[in-house]
Amino acid sequence: MPLHGHLVLVGLPGSGKSTVGRAVARLVDRPFLDFDQEIVRRTGMSVSAIFETRGEAAFREEEVALTRELAGASPMILAPGGGWITNVGVVDMLRPPALLVYLRVSVAESLRRLRRSRNVRPLLASEDPGARLQQLMDQRGPLYKGADVVIDAETFDSQRLVEFVAALARDGQSALG
Repeated sequence: MPLHGHLVLVGLPGSGKSTVGRAVARLVDRPFLDFDQEIVRRTGMSVSAIFETRGEAAFREEEVALTRELAGASPMILAPGGGWITNVGVVDMLRPPALLVYLRVSVAESLRRLRRSRNVRPLLASEDPGARLQQLMDQRGPLYKGADVVIDAETFDSQRLVEFVAALARDGQSALG
């Protein structure tokens, strides 16, 4: 049965939400929306600047407002930030019919990927980013595990991961077999 809602990719920073989301959107001919990029576009401020000047709570309010807008939009591939899922009620705004897909990576893999990235993540700007990531995983992990589909993103090569998620976007959970 085709997926009639959004496909929402969730996971730790560095799990591949934006990279996978963009590639899947191209394959299934759906729009892609990266929440962080959209919030930057709307506010005219970088994510770091929002955190520094307005605080994390203000950023989370932007995420909730964007989610509320998207609830009535045509199906897209969505890549919210890693902390989006901690906003009370956002998942319920989209699901059903949205399909939530958790791209699970270990804290060590997340840290490895983030160190290769050009983007500085505000929540990781600490003396011990590994400890901070573990703290985020401890807080968010139970929420991520509530996704409709959990994919161990470290066991797939990138092409197979994109193809698998694209099948979910095309066919919903019936793609699982």
